Amino acid sequence: MKIDSHQHFWHYCEIKHSWINDQMSAIKKNFLPEDLKAELNNKGIDGCVAVQADQTKTETEFLVAQSKKHDFIKGVVGWVDLRSKSIEKQLEQYSQEKIIKGFRHVVQDEPNVDFMMWPNFQNGISKLEKFDYTYDILIFPSQSHAALYTVEKFPNQKFVIDHIAKPNIKEGQFDDWKKGMEALAAHENVSCKLSGMVTEADWNNWKQEDFSPYLDAVIEMFGVDRVMYGSDWPVSLIEWTYGEVKGIVDTHVSHFSESEKEKIYGKNAIEFYGL
Repeated sequence: MKIDSHQHFWHYCEIKHSWINDQMSAIKKNFLPEDLKAELNNKGIDGCVAVQADQTKTETEFLVAQSKKHDFIKGVVGWVDLRSKSIEKQLEQYSQEKIIKGFRHVVQDEPNVDFMMWPNFQNGISKLEKFDYTYDILIFPSQSHAALYTVEKFPNQKFVIDHIAKPNIKEGQFDDWKKGMEALAAHENVSCKLSGMVTEADWNNWKQEDFSPYLDAVIEMFGVDRVMYGSDWPVSLIEWTYGEVKGIVDTHVSHFSESEKEKIYGKNAIEFYGL
């Protein structure tokens, strides 16, 4: 089974989705499962993992509701306030919805680079393993130290890094990013999504070669058993098609063995999220 490990759905709201600026006007509209289904069918993808894009309880409930109407949604990564004093009770309630596989916080938008190290957030992370929940790490390279602190503190918690930690590909940011990723990859409880790269590149003039050093590094650091394909649809539709974005990974792994491709395009996501 082939899986797109990272995409989103939303009813567009100018206030709620204020992060979608004028340069991203192409995605200032609704994106729902029926819009994605044809894209997945065209590319031979059997299912997807729906990831939160809004930090509200309503967002998680929305994604769960969509999964009940569309069986190609194989898992949900929702949002819960991990800083809440009632976090364990909330997780216990969510555990009744088996489609919820894990949670994510948009740490990249937090102004304090040490956010993940805050005691109340750490307390929330500490409760996830009890319910067999995963955690998606969404950070910029400048926040990798806090992510490392977290994965070291919770060696039995399953983590996955979204969008290869969002290096500035357009400006060629590499050495500091790689150093941070090497430290994270050294921990077997951490995986990485081959996703979200195109939005960090030169939107109008990127080339396949722009991504090669990053993909080479990630696959070398994590190995083919801990990387998974993700489209970041519909964010990836800002300037590109689903096929163009998937093609970046397709081209890079074209010489890989069939068993290695099976891991990257599905097996690893299925195992990580328990789909």
